[in-house]
Amino acid sequence: MLGVVRQRLGCGTMLRRAVERVGPAASVAGKNYSTAAKELTVRDALNSALDEEMAADPKVFIMGEEVGEYQGAYKVSRGLLEKYGPDRVRDTPITEAGFAGIGVGAAYYGLRPVVEFMTFNFSMQAIDHIINSAAKSNYMSAGQLSVPIVFRGPNGAAAGVGAQHSQCYSAWYASCPGLKVLTPYSSEDARGLLKAAIRDPDPVVFLENELLYGESFPISADVLDSNFCLPIGKAKIEREGKHVTITSFSKMVGYALQAAEILSRDGISAEVINLRSIRPLDRDTITASVKKTNRLVTVEEGFPQHGVGAEICAVVVEECFEHLDAPVERIAGADVPTPYAANLERLAVPQVEDIVRAAKRACYRSIPIAAAA
Repeated sequence: MLGVVRQRLGCGTMLRRAVERVGPAASVAGKNYSTAAKELTVRDALNSALDEEMAADPKVFIMGEEVGEYQGAYKVSRGLLEKYGPDRVRDTPITEAGFAGIGVGAAYYGLRPVVEFMTFNFSMQAIDHIINSAAKSNYMSAGQLSVPIVFRGPNGAAAGVGAQHSQCYSAWYASCPGLKVLTPYSSEDARGLLKAAIRDPDPVVFLENELLYGESFPISADVLDSNFCLPIGKAKIEREGKHVTITSFSKMVGYALQAAEILSRDGISAEVINLRSIRPLDRDTITASVKKTNRLVTVEEGFPQHGVGAEICAVVVEECFEHLDAPVERIAGADVPTPYAANLERLAVPQVEDIVRAAKRACYRSIPIAAAA
């Protein structure tokens, strides 16, 4: 890594090719992109962010299983080995504890590693390095040691991959001081937040979703600019409303937007908040919305106990309890290991109809079971 040199190729080449593959954006129901003129997949958004940051800073490099010769398990690192060479796109053995530890050591030295886990379920093998080596070093060194490292990869349930490959780790890592935890939903999120994570002086856990990689989202010209970067710790109101607040992150934002569209047909105006950042959590945006709508539904894929939704409930009770007109509704994954069978898996993961029912309960619009019988 000491002999890293800047590459001659322009940093925007791969991004331009990705955007050229799609035409003008079609209208997308429930998405707040009125001025967008292009579409970009989440995969290409992540790829372009890596490309541009590697071109801008020779200290940035990526490492992980199959990130080089195979172009990435989900093709997020496609084309980067050819462009930047094996010194900066490093294939590793199947040993998460090993390459995560090497990454932390490189960050101690002043480099900016981006460590890919093929799934965050495998980060359990490396959690000692993530928590004890990366997250705590700045505090334990009295600020003398920075650890600018990004741990990224797919998180949460995919489809039919069983309990050991379906867990959401947002609450796990968000409970640890010293880490920043980001959860992108759209292509704008993926591109802007990954750039911010790579530039940040602290360790960042970057939780993507496997089922979102191939999804296309409308994007504006501003998002395509190489200087585009989103602030860490700031949520986005994806859809404004006045009757109920719905907080969500990652894939669940899409479900929340679908639910909001369904609720609108029944005269319920739902405000959908894309958290983007789990730690730090944008408490101000959440509480301001609840003060306006007087109702709250939290949505997440993870387990309900000690989850992100539980933290949001605590924030609202502490800071704006008197504004609530109904009990907080909390939608989360079932409190069981994720089943492999497709029918049971669907029951274990939140669905759009679950959010709709919860919002109607919060607005006192649900039909009692006895009356419906």
